[in-house]
Amino acid sequence: MLAFSEPFFKRGETVLTGFSGGPDSVCLLHFLHYLSEKKHFELVAVHVNHGLRGAAAEADARFCRTLCRQMGITLLTYKKAVRALAKKLDLSIEHAARKARYEAFVQAAKKTGATKIALGHHLDDQAETVLLNLLRGTRAEGLCGIPVRRALTKNTEIVRPLLCITRSEVEEYLQVNDLPFVTDQTNLDDAYTRNWIRHQLLPLLEQKQPKIRQHLAGMAAQLADKLL
Repeated sequence: MLAFSEPFFKRGETVLTGFSGGPDSVCLLHFLHYLSEKKHFELVAVHVNHGLRGAAAEADARFCRTLCRQMGITLLTYKKAVRALAKKLDLSIEHAARKARYEAFVQAAKKTGATKIALGHHLDDQAETVLLNLLRGTRAEGLCGIPVRRALTKNTEIVRPLLCITRSEVEEYLQVNDLPFVTDQTNLDDAYTRNWIRHQLLPLLEQKQPKIRQHLAGMAAQLADKLL
């Protein structure tokens, strides 16, 4: 069973969790479901269809509905026109998708009165983010990577309980608990810079330093303590 490095949730509060159906979000959903029964908080899942992958995205939404129904978890679904948003605001598809997701999270928090939104980013995501920020050009704050927790609105906080856990540990959790998940094929496309970092750059760096992911994540945590 997973263990968090700090307390994130309080008795009686409503917690949302972003649920794409991918490995990270399934792992987090399953553990939060277990934890909600122990800590006595309400858990609600939020699924966002970005309108980018047609039938594949609809299939992911059906998977999410089925799994949540099996686990007895309320699921809120939102569909966003990301391509139109990207064109309107002159953003990349990646940035527009992120903006759309957070808009959905704010809507869901208002609807449910949620005080926390839990997202499934893990240690490998942290390492990728630090490198991505370096490639884009960043100030020192960018080297802090993904924050463990931050305010989204006046009354709602984003928390990332899995940020100290590696992708391989997530995969092990899924295997041990025999949990199904879906694969977003866009995550395999190296045309997206983050995917290129994941599939090409980090494996190359690991040839010289096998613990490069842990080192990058550790540096980000130390800088966050000093700068944020």
